Amino acid sequence: MAEIGVHARGLPGLPADHAAVPVWNAEDWYFEDFRIGDRIRSVRRTISEGESMQFNSLVMDHHPYVSDERFAVEEGVFGRRLVAGAFVFSLGLGLCATNCLNSFSYGYDRLRFIRPVFIGDTIYTIRENLGKEVHDTRMGKLRVSYSVYKGEGELALYAEHILTALYRDPSPFAEEARAKLAEKAARKVAAHG
Repeated sequence: MAEIGVHARGLPGLPADHAAVPVWNAEDWYFEDFRIGDRIRSVRRTISEGESMQFNSLVMDHHPYVSDERFAVEEGVFGRRLVAGAFVFSLGLGLCATNCLNSFSYGYDRLRFIRPVFIGDTIYTIRENLGKEVHDTRMGKLRVSYSVYKGEGELALYAEHILTALYRDPSPFAEEARAKLAEKAARKVAAHG
């Protein structure tokens, strides 16, 4: 598994002795460092009513299931208020975000809300490296899963994050990258030809 929390990377304006200290949760991994099957687990986190309502207010999500206690209890399917799925998604990914300095979000696939999450539930996340492929001449593409659990291991949310990561050394990937880019350009010409 790639090492977590041991990378030092200077920033402009830092004294040299401070720049040599590893940066917490800001990894210096390159495409080559991601290994398929590596997994990490987050700490647990209890979701409070205040932060749930703050999220709802920030994103203007005032559906009765997430913001109307009386509706949720008296008429709702679950008998109590839910935490908004978008908030569970955000928290779940944030719990295992490693803030790799050389990778960039490309998108998300297969997002599923499997079980409801309620105010007061405690969640944690397991992140797993699922796949990697050459993307272009500067970076590769990675697929990572986030499984967000509540309580004692009930899967509540699943999503796959697609991200790109810079190559430490682009030369081993150059030929395959050029072939992929040429194939992509040919498909584009054929589609618009």
